[in-house]
Amino acid sequence: MPWTAKALVRTMACHAEVHVSELHALRFLLSRLERISADSVVAHHASGVRGAMLRVVDKLENGRPVPGHEVRRLIESGYALLEKAAREKIQ
Repeated sequence: MPWTAKALVRTMACHAEVHVSELHALRFLLSRLERISADSVVAHHASGVRGAMLRVVDKLENGRPVPGHEVRRLIESGYALLEKAAREKIQ
């Protein structure tokens, strides 16, 4: 099936280039999420998010496309989990 121009544009938009700053944010979050205590309520969820982040970083480092919205969702989830873990720790 030949590519139509509209389908090609849609595919390229879906696999938009991930900015270097987003890759740095993923690496930062990976190191911080790893430090969440296993006794934390958010530890299990953080482990799942870390796994997804590791897969995305691996894809990016190997030149495979990753949808930009997926990267942004993981970054937002990572920061939210860090915030929850910090709140839990100070209570």
